[in-house]
Amino acid sequence: MTPKNTSVDAKGYNNLDLHPQDEKFMRLALKQAQKAEQLGEVPIGAIIVDKSGKIISKSTNLRETKLTTLGHAELVAIHRACKKLNSWRLIDCTLYVTLEPCFMCAGALVQSRISRVVYGAADPKGGALESLSQLGNDPRLNHRFNVTAGVLAEESTALLKNFFKKKRSK
Repeated sequence: MTPKNTSVDAKGYNNLDLHPQDEKFMRLALKQAQKAEQLGEVPIGAIIVDKSGKIISKSTNLRETKLTTLGHAELVAIHRACKKLNSWRLIDCTLYVTLEPCFMCAGALVQSRISRVVYGAADPKGGALESLSQLGNDPRLNHRFNVTAGVLAEESTALLKNFFKKKRSK
């Protein structure tokens, strides 16, 4: 599937060109998602990189492992990146995540001052960057960030569908 770069006309986001490293980092996020699945978690993975392309943090989904609502891959990656950078601001950083962030994670992304989010699969029931809302570009909020949707979406979607198919068959 070709990534969908949102545009000002369609969704209110800046028109973005696919960055050369997007697929590379999304593949690393997919590896994190596969690790999550091995842990019995919903297979979602996240990677945060700085403007030079250095990986600052990575995470799997950890809700079941840590028994916390806050165990979303994005939130764990944000927390780790802030600790590593010794700052709550993730200016000039990009989050790569295999599933469109939910409202909780999108709110944390706004608060962290992230510059860009790249995600794989859309989440029609919970996605807050495009599917149900556009929190990354809400003019009422104090920060906005660029969004690129659909990078390796087919792989991300297949991983999730297979996980839930296996769960239902048990």
